[in-house]
Amino acid sequence: MATAYWKDDTAAAKPDSFWSSGHTPTLIAAFLYFDLAFMVWVLLGPLAPDIAATLSLTPAQKGLMVAVPTLAGALLRVVNGLLVDRIGPKRAGAISQIIVIAGLFCAWALGVNSFAGTLALGVILGFAGASFAIALPLASRWYPPEHQGKAMGLAGMGNSGTVLAALFAPTLAKLFGWNAVLGLACIPLTLVFVAYMVMAKDAPNAPPARKLTEYFLPLKQGDAWWLMGFYAVTFGGFVGLAASLPIYFTDRFGLTTITAGYCTAACVFAGSLVRPMGGALADKIGGVKALSAVFVVAAAALAGVGQANSVELALALFVLAMLALGTGNGAVFQLVPQRFAAEIGVMTGLVGMAGGIGGFYLASSLGIAKQLTGSFQSGFLIFAALALIAFTGLSVVKGGWRRNWAAAEGVRI
Repeated sequence: MATAYWKDDTAAAKPDSFWSSGHTPTLIAAFLYFDLAFMVWVLLGPLAPDIAATLSLTPAQKGLMVAVPTLAGALLRVVNGLLVDRIGPKRAGAISQIIVIAGLFCAWALGVNSFAGTLALGVILGFAGASFAIALPLASRWYPPEHQGKAMGLAGMGNSGTVLAALFAPTLAKLFGWNAVLGLACIPLTLVFVAYMVMAKDAPNAPPARKLTEYFLPLKQGDAWWLMGFYAVTFGGFVGLAASLPIYFTDRFGLTTITAGYCTAACVFAGSLVRPMGGALADKIGGVKALSAVFVVAAAALAGVGQANSVELALALFVLAMLALGTGNGAVFQLVPQRFAAEIGVMTGLVGMAGGIGGFYLASSLGIAKQLTGSFQSGFLIFAALALIAFTGLSVVKGGWRRNWAAAEGVRI
């Protein structure tokens, strides 16, 4: 199945090079939008210790508070996937950014004074998390099949925005109060919105709008569910840890919120950095091989975290887990366009939704595990087991994928 893409007529001499095969300003715009959206999507994680102290939240409430934006983002990704195919990714992205900026401004101006208020804010932040279903198709439609892994990886590297939240939110909260951080976040979001409107351009070859029911036809195919399941582990692990690690480091080792933020930033940076590398690796050796290694390494690292008795060992294991999961994120989205080229918008939304649900499960289950057992260990062990289940499932389907998927264009599966 050939991937729909547009080759820019202004591309120069080397038709096979990555940078001349698509539209670089749009790729940059997609990255910036994704980056700042992810920054605010996980904003409640770095602020969670301060918010919990102010509102006297229980461990389970803290876990749910940081998990709600993930769940909301997961569900809204389907909506955004539909909007992408209906009105185009650029307009869909503009609408989503306006909602997030307005929501954060209102939360800052009116204040967040209750647990219910944090959940309501989490739903608004879900629109930022749903940017995934917009930014990736915005970039992907410009690039040919042999460069899908790199294009999706570079656009998807915007998940590095979670590093910005972990680095700066705790310090800003200490200086100005955690509620002020919500208003301060509107400043870079607005600047990126302006840049996005100037730089982003929809690819001219967008598929025609279809009936609403047709968007869900991929769910009748088993391959869609497998890809969703794999991403629930890779991206779910990444974003669930990004949201939960500030709580883990402060509760488990008694670190200050700022130090916990630095530790979280190190972990998240590792996972973000390797996402495009994961896409490029999958382009070279195949997404199946890359994912197989990812699941084994992630399972081992997460299982080891439960036994870690020092912050140094825990940090090293989290970095290893994030490196694996980040690679897996890129690898999954090397596979998606190869199988579902014509439905890339809605499949990005569906797969992204599954990833968000995985993140919601991890973040909320860690809070529940802490409240019920006094330890985070069981939550990490269960997610490690899910990674091994994903590895087993991949081993089952990989033969059929290699036989049946259209790899005539030389793309490795």
